[in-house]
Amino acid sequence: MAYTIPLLEDTAATLLRDISNQLPDADVGKDSDFAIRANAIASAVQGLYQHQVWIVRQMFPDTADHDYLVMHARTRNLQPKPATYAGGKVQLTGNAGVAVKSGLQFRPKGSSLLCQTTEDATVGSDGKVAIAARPLENGTAGNLADNTPGTLLIAPEGIDSDVTILHMTGGTDDETDASLLARLLEVIRRPAAGGNKYDYHRWAVEVPGVTEAYVYPLRRGYGTVDVVIVANNSMPSEETIKATQAHIDDVRPVTAKNTLVLAPEEVITDVSVKVKLSGLSLDEARKQITAAITDYFNRLAPGEIAVLKQIGGSITNIVGVIDYDFIKPTGNIVPVVDKTKVQWIRLGTVTVDKLP
Repeated sequence: MAYTIPLLEDTAATLLRDISNQLPDADVGKDSDFAIRANAIASAVQGLYQHQVWIVRQMFPDTADHDYLVMHARTRNLQPKPATYAGGKVQLTGNAGVAVKSGLQFRPKGSSLLCQTTEDATVGSDGKVAIAARPLENGTAGNLADNTPGTLLIAPEGIDSDVTILHMTGGTDDETDASLLARLLEVIRRPAAGGNKYDYHRWAVEVPGVTEAYVYPLRRGYGTVDVVIVANNSMPSEETIKATQAHIDDVRPVTAKNTLVLAPEEVITDVSVKVKLSGLSLDEARKQITAAITDYFNRLAPGEIAVLKQIGGSITNIVGVIDYDFIKPTGNIVPVVDKTKVQWIRLGTVTVDKLP
Protein backbone atom coordinates (compact mmCIF):
# COMPACT_ATOMS: atom_id res chain seq x y z
CA MET A 1 0.00 0.00 0.00
CA ALA A 2 1.33 3.43 -0.96
CA TYR A 3 2.37 5.72 1.86
CA THR A 4 0.18 8.80 2.25
CA ILE A 5 2.06 11.99 3.06
CA PRO A 6 0.28 13.93 5.81
CA LEU A 7 -0.89 17.45 5.06
CA LEU A 8 1.00 20.39 6.52
CA GLU A 9 -1.85 21.26 8.91
CA ASP A 10 -2.02 17.63 10.08
CA THR A 11 1.69 17.62 10.89
CA ALA A 12 1.36 20.91 12.82
CA ALA A 13 -1.65 19.54 14.73
CA THR A 14 0.34 16.42 15.68
CA LEU A 15 3.16 18.58 17.07
CA LEU A 16 0.72 20.69 19.11
CA ARG A 17 -0.98 17.56 20.41
CA ASP A 18 2.35 16.17 21.65
CA ILE A 19 3.13 19.50 23.32
CA SER A 20 -0.27 19.47 25.06
CA ASN A 21 0.36 15.90 26.24
CA GLN A 22 3.67 16.91 27.81
CA LEU A 23 2.58 20.37 29.02
CA PRO A 24 -1.15 20.33 29.78
CA ASP A 25 -1.09 24.00 30.78
CA ALA A 26 0.68 25.14 27.58
CA ASP A 27 -1.06 27.67 25.34
CA VAL A 28 -1.39 26.01 21.91
CA GLY A 29 -3.89 28.45 20.41
CA LYS A 30 -3.58 29.75 16.85
CA ASP A 31 -1.66 32.89 17.94
CA SER A 32 0.54 31.18 20.51
CA ASP A 33 4.31 30.81 20.30
CA PHE A 34 3.90 27.03 20.27
CA ALA A 35 1.57 27.24 17.25
CA ILE A 36 4.03 29.46 15.34
CA ARG A 37 6.89 27.05 16.02
CA ALA A 38 4.77 24.00 15.15
CA ASN A 39 3.79 25.53 11.79
CA ALA A 40 7.41 26.36 11.00
CA ILE A 41 8.58 22.83 11.83
CA ALA A 42 5.67 21.31 9.87
CA SER A 43 6.67 23.36 6.83
CA ALA A 44 10.23 22.04 7.01
CA VAL A 45 9.01 18.48 7.49
CA GLN A 46 6.72 18.87 4.47
CA GLY A 47 9.74 19.85 2.37
CA LEU A 48 11.57 16.72 3.51
CA TYR A 49 8.58 14.58 2.54
CA GLN A 50 8.53 16.10 -0.95
CA HIS A 51 12.27 15.56 -1.32
CA GLN A 52 11.85 11.92 -0.40
CA VAL A 53 9.12 11.56 -3.01
CA TRP A 54 11.49 13.05 -5.58
CA ILE A 55 14.26 10.65 -4.53
CA VAL A 56 11.96 7.66 -5.00
CA ARG A 57 11.11 8.86 -8.53
CA GLN A 58 14.82 8.87 -9.43
CA MET A 59 15.17 5.24 -8.34
CA PHE A 60 13.15 4.00 -11.32
CA PRO A 61 14.03 4.88 -14.93
CA ASP A 62 10.42 5.39 -16.06
CA THR A 63 9.89 8.19 -13.49
CA ALA A 64 13.43 9.61 -13.28
CA ASP A 65 14.35 13.11 -14.40
CA HIS A 66 16.71 13.53 -17.36
CA ASP A 67 20.05 13.43 -15.52
CA TYR A 68 19.11 10.35 -13.52
CA LEU A 69 17.55 8.64 -16.55
CA VAL A 70 20.90 9.06 -18.30
CA MET A 71 22.61 7.47 -15.27
CA HIS A 72 20.22 4.51 -15.42
CA ALA A 73 20.92 4.15 -19.16
CA ARG A 74 24.69 4.14 -18.58
CA THR A 75 24.37 1.01 -16.44
CA ARG A 76 23.20 -0.73 -19.64
CA ASN A 77 25.86 0.93 -21.81
CA LEU A 78 23.31 3.27 -23.41
CA GLN A 79 23.84 6.95 -24.17
CA PRO A 80 21.41 9.60 -25.46
CA LYS A 81 21.82 9.83 -29.22
CA PRO A 82 23.00 13.21 -30.56
CA ALA A 83 21.33 15.15 -33.37
CA THR A 84 22.26 14.07 -36.89
CA TYR A 85 22.56 15.84 -40.23
CA ALA A 86 20.12 15.33 -43.06
CA GLY A 87 21.52 14.12 -46.34
CA GLY A 88 20.40 14.06 -49.93
CA LYS A 89 21.09 15.28 -53.44
CA VAL A 90 20.91 18.60 -55.22
CA GLN A 91 20.58 18.96 -58.97
CA LEU A 92 22.71 21.56 -60.73
CA THR A 93 22.33 22.71 -64.32
CA GLY A 94 24.94 24.22 -66.59
CA ASN A 95 27.21 23.63 -69.55
CA ALA A 96 27.94 19.99 -70.38
CA GLY A 97 31.33 18.79 -69.19
CA VAL A 98 31.86 21.51 -66.55
CA ALA A 99 33.63 20.14 -63.47
CA VAL A 100 32.00 20.97 -60.16
CA LYS A 101 34.03 20.89 -56.95
CA SER A 102 32.56 19.86 -53.62
CA GLY A 103 31.78 22.53 -51.03
CA LEU A 104 29.39 24.59 -53.15
CA GLN A 105 26.99 26.31 -50.77
CA PHE A 106 23.31 26.98 -51.45
CA ARG A 107 20.12 27.91 -49.67
CA PRO A 108 16.55 26.70 -50.19
CA LYS A 109 14.51 29.61 -51.47
CA GLY A 110 12.81 31.50 -48.67
CA SER A 111 14.91 29.78 -45.99
CA SER A 112 17.95 30.72 -43.93
CA LEU A 113 19.18 27.11 -43.94
CA LEU A 114 22.65 26.78 -45.45
CA CYS A 115 23.62 23.60 -47.32
CA GLN A 116 26.65 22.46 -49.27
CA THR A 117 27.67 19.77 -51.73
CA THR A 118 29.89 16.96 -50.44
CA GLU A 119 31.40 15.48 -53.60
CA ASP A 120 32.98 16.42 -56.90
CA ALA A 121 30.99 15.91 -60.09
CA THR A 122 30.80 16.76 -63.78
CA VAL A 123 27.78 18.16 -65.61
CA GLY A 124 26.36 15.54 -67.94
CA SER A 125 25.57 15.81 -71.64
CA ASP A 126 22.01 16.80 -70.77
CA GLY A 127 23.26 19.83 -68.83
CA LYS A 128 22.34 18.37 -65.42
CA VAL A 129 24.13 16.68 -62.56
CA ALA A 130 22.87 15.36 -59.21
CA ILE A 131 25.37 15.83 -56.39
CA ALA A 132 25.35 14.58 -52.80
CA ALA A 133 24.78 17.39 -50.32
CA ARG A 134 23.83 18.08 -46.71
CA PRO A 135 22.83 21.03 -44.53
CA LEU A 136 25.42 22.72 -42.33
CA GLU A 137 22.89 22.61 -39.47
CA ASN A 138 22.03 19.32 -37.81
CA GLY A 139 18.59 18.28 -36.62
CA THR A 140 15.16 18.11 -38.22
CA ALA A 141 15.52 21.70 -39.44
CA GLY A 142 17.62 20.28 -42.27
CA ASN A 143 14.85 18.04 -43.64
CA LEU A 144 13.28 19.48 -46.79
CA ALA A 145 10.46 18.57 -49.13
CA ASP A 146 11.44 16.82 -52.35
CA ASN A 147 12.28 19.06 -55.32
CA THR A 148 12.67 22.20 -53.22
CA PRO A 149 14.11 25.08 -55.30
CA GLY A 150 17.31 26.69 -54.08
CA THR A 151 20.00 29.18 -55.01
CA LEU A 152 23.80 28.88 -55.08
CA LEU A 153 25.56 31.50 -52.98
CA ILE A 154 28.39 31.68 -55.53
CA ALA A 155 27.77 30.01 -58.87
CA PRO A 156 30.93 28.74 -60.63
CA GLU A 157 31.48 29.66 -64.26
CA GLY A 158 29.23 27.59 -66.50
CA ILE A 159 26.80 26.67 -63.69
CA ASP A 160 23.35 28.22 -63.19
CA SER A 161 22.65 29.79 -59.82
CA ASP A 162 19.22 28.13 -59.54
CA VAL A 163 19.28 24.56 -58.20
CA THR A 164 16.75 21.90 -57.28
CA ILE A 165 17.13 20.04 -53.99
CA LEU A 166 15.92 16.62 -55.10
CA HIS A 167 15.66 15.30 -51.55
CA MET A 168 17.09 16.13 -48.14
CA THR A 169 16.00 13.77 -45.37
CA GLY A 170 17.20 11.88 -42.33
CA GLY A 171 18.04 14.75 -39.96
CA THR A 172 17.12 14.05 -36.34
CA ASP A 173 17.20 16.14 -33.17
CA ASP A 174 18.86 15.16 -29.89
CA GLU A 175 17.21 12.03 -28.55
CA THR A 176 14.25 12.67 -26.26
CA ASP A 177 13.93 11.19 -22.80
CA ALA A 178 10.96 9.13 -24.02
CA SER A 179 13.07 7.55 -26.78
CA LEU A 180 16.01 6.84 -24.45
CA LEU A 181 13.63 5.30 -21.89
CA ALA A 182 12.07 3.09 -24.58
CA ARG A 183 15.51 1.78 -25.56
CA LEU A 184 16.46 1.19 -21.93
CA LEU A 185 13.24 -0.70 -21.19
CA GLU A 186 13.78 -2.82 -24.30
CA VAL A 187 17.23 -3.85 -23.01
CA ILE A 188 15.75 -4.67 -19.58
CA ARG A 189 12.73 -6.56 -20.87
CA ARG A 190 14.48 -8.27 -23.77
CA PRO A 191 18.09 -8.88 -22.77
CA ALA A 192 20.64 -9.93 -25.39
CA ALA A 193 19.72 -13.32 -26.82
CA GLY A 194 22.54 -14.23 -29.20
CA GLY A 195 21.18 -12.42 -32.25
CA ASN A 196 17.41 -12.85 -32.36
CA LYS A 197 15.23 -10.30 -34.15
CA TYR A 198 14.90 -8.14 -31.03
CA ASP A 199 18.68 -7.86 -30.81
CA TYR A 200 18.80 -6.57 -34.40
CA HIS A 201 16.12 -4.00 -33.60
CA ARG A 202 18.04 -2.82 -30.55
CA TRP A 203 21.32 -2.59 -32.47
CA ALA A 204 19.67 -0.53 -35.21
CA VAL A 205 18.00 2.03 -32.95
CA GLU A 206 21.28 2.54 -31.08
CA VAL A 207 22.60 4.41 -34.11
CA PRO A 208 22.11 8.20 -34.16
CA GLY A 209 19.62 9.13 -36.86
CA VAL A 210 17.54 5.94 -36.55
CA THR A 211 14.26 6.52 -34.74
CA GLU A 212 12.65 3.16 -35.56
CA ALA A 213 13.67 -0.10 -37.16
CA TYR A 214 11.78 -3.09 -38.57
CA VAL A 215 13.42 -6.51 -38.73
CA TYR A 216 12.70 -9.08 -41.45
CA PRO A 217 14.39 -12.41 -40.66
CA LEU A 218 15.04 -14.84 -43.55
CA ARG A 219 13.68 -12.42 -46.17
CA ARG A 220 16.45 -13.42 -48.59
CA GLY A 221 16.86 -17.00 -47.39
CA TYR A 222 18.34 -18.89 -44.45
CA GLY A 223 20.95 -17.02 -42.46
CA THR A 224 19.83 -13.57 -43.66
CA VAL A 225 18.38 -10.74 -41.61
CA ASP A 226 17.19 -7.49 -43.19
CA VAL A 227 16.61 -4.32 -41.20
CA VAL A 228 14.51 -1.44 -42.53
CA ILE A 229 15.20 1.87 -40.79
CA VAL A 230 13.36 5.19 -40.71
CA ALA A 231 14.09 8.63 -39.29
CA ASN A 232 11.32 10.72 -37.73
CA ASN A 233 8.69 8.74 -39.66
CA SER A 234 10.50 9.60 -42.88
CA MET A 235 13.37 8.36 -44.98
CA PRO A 236 16.87 8.03 -43.46
CA SER A 237 19.94 9.58 -45.05
CA GLU A 238 22.52 7.49 -46.87
CA GLU A 239 25.01 8.27 -44.10
CA THR A 240 22.64 6.84 -41.49
CA ILE A 241 22.08 3.67 -43.54
CA LYS A 242 25.84 3.14 -43.89
CA ALA A 243 26.44 3.81 -40.19
CA THR A 244 23.71 1.36 -39.19
CA GLN A 245 25.06 -1.30 -41.53
CA ALA A 246 28.55 -0.89 -40.11
CA HIS A 247 27.32 -1.02 -36.51
CA ILE A 248 25.23 -4.16 -36.99
CA ASP A 249 28.01 -5.89 -38.93
CA ASP A 250 30.29 -5.17 -35.97
CA VAL A 251 28.01 -6.57 -33.24
CA ARG A 252 25.99 -9.32 -34.96
CA PRO A 253 26.92 -13.00 -34.55
CA VAL A 254 29.75 -14.06 -36.84
CA THR A 255 27.71 -17.13 -37.79
CA ALA A 256 24.99 -15.00 -39.41
CA LYS A 257 25.21 -15.35 -43.18
CA ASN A 258 24.31 -11.82 -44.24
CA THR A 259 22.59 -8.70 -42.90
CA LEU A 260 21.26 -5.89 -45.05
CA VAL A 261 20.23 -2.45 -43.76
CA LEU A 262 18.00 -0.54 -46.13
CA ALA A 263 15.48 2.25 -46.40
CA PRO A 264 11.88 1.45 -47.32
CA GLU A 265 10.56 2.29 -50.76
CA GLU A 266 7.81 4.90 -50.45
CA VAL A 267 4.52 4.27 -52.25
CA ILE A 268 2.54 7.51 -52.39
CA THR A 269 -1.22 6.98 -52.17
CA ASP A 270 -3.77 9.71 -52.87
CA VAL A 271 -7.11 9.54 -51.05
CA SER A 272 -10.31 10.96 -52.50
CA VAL A 273 -13.56 10.64 -50.57
CA LYS A 274 -17.08 12.05 -50.74
CA VAL A 275 -18.96 12.52 -47.48
CA LYS A 276 -22.46 13.24 -46.25
CA LEU A 277 -22.47 15.76 -43.40
CA SER A 278 -24.82 16.84 -40.65
CA GLY A 279 -24.07 19.96 -38.63
CA LEU A 280 -20.54 20.18 -40.01
CA SER A 281 -19.28 22.50 -42.73
CA LEU A 282 -17.37 21.06 -45.68
CA ASP A 283 -14.27 23.14 -44.84
CA GLU A 284 -14.22 21.87 -41.26
CA ALA A 285 -14.89 18.34 -42.49
CA ARG A 286 -11.91 18.57 -44.87
CA LYS A 287 -9.68 19.71 -42.03
CA GLN A 288 -10.73 16.95 -39.63
CA ILE A 289 -10.81 14.19 -42.25
CA THR A 290 -7.36 15.14 -43.56
CA ALA A 291 -5.98 15.10 -40.01
CA ALA A 292 -7.56 11.70 -39.27
CA ILE A 293 -6.32 10.09 -42.49
CA THR A 294 -2.85 11.60 -42.03
CA ASP A 295 -2.68 10.14 -38.53
CA TYR A 296 -3.68 6.73 -39.85
CA PHE A 297 -1.02 6.69 -42.56
CA ASN A 298 1.64 8.02 -40.19
CA ARG A 299 1.11 4.98 -37.98
CA LEU A 300 1.70 2.50 -40.81
CA ALA A 301 4.98 0.63 -40.60
CA PRO A 302 6.99 -0.36 -43.69
CA GLY A 303 5.40 -3.45 -45.18
CA GLU A 304 2.07 -2.87 -43.43
CA ILE A 305 -1.16 -2.96 -45.45
CA ALA A 306 -3.32 0.16 -45.58
CA VAL A 307 -6.79 -1.26 -44.89
CA LEU A 308 -9.57 0.69 -46.60
CA LYS A 309 -12.16 -0.08 -43.91
CA GLN A 310 -9.81 1.22 -41.22
CA ILE A 311 -9.32 4.43 -43.17
CA GLY A 312 -13.11 4.67 -43.43
CA GLY A 313 -13.42 4.06 -39.70
CA SER A 314 -11.17 7.04 -38.97
CA ILE A 315 -13.58 9.14 -41.05
CA THR A 316 -16.80 7.93 -39.44
CA ASN A 317 -15.34 8.62 -35.99
CA ILE A 318 -15.63 12.33 -36.80
CA VAL A 319 -18.77 13.86 -35.35
CA GLY A 320 -20.92 15.22 -38.16
CA VAL A 321 -19.89 12.68 -40.81
CA ILE A 322 -22.82 10.31 -41.33
CA ASP A 323 -21.80 8.60 -44.59
CA TYR A 324 -18.87 8.40 -46.99
CA ASP A 325 -17.86 6.93 -50.33
CA PHE A 326 -14.27 6.39 -51.48
CA ILE A 327 -13.39 7.47 -55.00
CA LYS A 328 -9.81 6.27 -54.48
CA PRO A 329 -8.36 4.03 -53.38
CA THR A 330 -10.92 1.38 -54.19
CA GLY A 331 -9.45 -1.32 -51.96
CA ASN A 332 -6.66 -2.18 -49.55
CA ILE A 333 -3.20 -0.91 -50.52
CA VAL A 334 -0.83 -3.85 -50.24
CA PRO A 335 2.90 -3.08 -50.18
CA VAL A 336 5.46 -5.35 -51.79
CA VAL A 337 7.77 -7.11 -49.35
CA ASP A 338 10.15 -9.44 -51.17
CA LYS A 339 13.85 -10.10 -51.73
CA THR A 340 14.33 -6.80 -53.55
CA LYS A 341 12.28 -4.22 -51.65
CA VAL A 342 10.12 -3.34 -48.67
CA GLN A 343 7.46 -0.83 -49.65
CA TRP A 344 6.03 1.77 -47.28
CA ILE A 345 2.54 3.13 -47.90
CA ARG A 346 2.61 6.92 -47.52
CA LEU A 347 -0.12 9.50 -47.88
CA GLY A 348 -0.25 11.79 -50.88
CA THR A 349 -3.07 14.26 -51.54
CA VAL A 350 -6.38 14.11 -49.66
CA THR A 351 -9.48 15.30 -51.51
CA VAL A 352 -12.81 15.66 -49.71
CA ASP A 353 -16.08 16.56 -51.45
CA LYS A 354 -19.78 16.27 -50.61
CA LEU A 355 -21.93 13.34 -51.61
CA PRO A 356 -24.74 14.42 -53.96
